Amino acid sequence: MRSRTQPGRTTAAARGDVVVFHIGMRINHFWAVHRWLPVFLAMPRMLRELSRDPSAGLLGHQLLSGSPRTYYVVQYWESKEKLLAYATAPDKLHRPAWAKINRYARKGERHVGIWHETYVVPEGSYESIYGDMPPYGLGKAHGVVPLRDGLQAADRLAA
Repeated sequence: MRSRTQPGRTTAAARGDVVVFHIGMRINHFWAVHRWLPVFLAMPRMLRELSRDPSAGLLGHQLLSGSPRTYYVVQYWESKEKLLAYATAPDKLHRPAWAKINRYARKGERHVGIWHETYVVPEGSYESIYGDMPPYGLGKAHGVVPLRDGLQAADRLAA
């Protein structure tokens, strides 16, 4: 589904703390397709699982590529508690995928690298502007509202 461009300047309608989770992979050896392809395919499956269950807490995500070797997802969550609950849920896709990656790591196979970063950003410590854009990033996760004219970034961060 294509998002419609929002005319003018908008900002994310987020309130309260914002939870941002980055997760990615790096292909260390292209020839080891049997090792990195399962990792590459695991994330879309997890995102589909999460999109079918809004109560899980994933508000939105963006799939990105840093290079031909590096792929990652920026995710926006309702709370750190919901993110951690999904990561540890025995009946969800994340746990078996994580266990498989750990087995590869214990064998000393360095064909694929993985990473994640989690940020809990307090209210008043984030700011966003979208100009003539469809909702994107934080704005896509929380919705957008028109940007009040005349405010500078410092004013918006303090609000």
